[in-house]
Amino acid sequence: MIKKFSTLIAIAILCLSTTACGNGGTVNSEAALASGTKNIANPAENIFSSGQPSRDEFAALAELGVKHIVNLRPQPEQDWDEAAYVSSLGMQYHSIPVADAGDITPANAQKLKQTLQSIGADPALVHCASGNRVGALIALQHGLESGNVDAAIAEGKRWGLTRLEPVVRDALTK
Repeated sequence: MIKKFSTLIAIAILCLSTTACGNGGTVNSEAALASGTKNIANPAENIFSSGQPSRDEFAALAELGVKHIVNLRPQPEQDWDEAAYVSSLGMQYHSIPVADAGDITPANAQKLKQTLQSIGADPALVHCASGNRVGALIALQHGLESGNVDAAIAEGKRWGLTRLEPVVRDALTK
């Protein structure tokens, strides 16, 4: 309870000290990064990647102006109805189930790319349990487009890639 309260106070202070807190499509990155969300990063303008947010963290992100949630966790990993909760906060929910390394595929990387393109400039959060699958799909897509494996891995790491790096490298060097 104290952590939740202190996180919300920190976000409120950051919002009051800037003009970009949930105002028409721009999210205060400092406030979002202070939300307490596991492994949160801001790898692209108005796009955040993270591990699984709590209900309180989703609420804080909605207050900051995040409009879209892209969840890469499959339903069996969830023990609550994230889609309904996110929708109740006024955010749009998108699901691309990525269960394990076998789902780090060009098709899923393309689905994530298309989802982010459809969201456009609206603020969004892409998450899985830790951020690793987010980074893996981003790295795979980047590598498929650029042909540069090392640059793809570096980009994936900005988005949360960790232990799935060998899977991405393997997929890009076949």
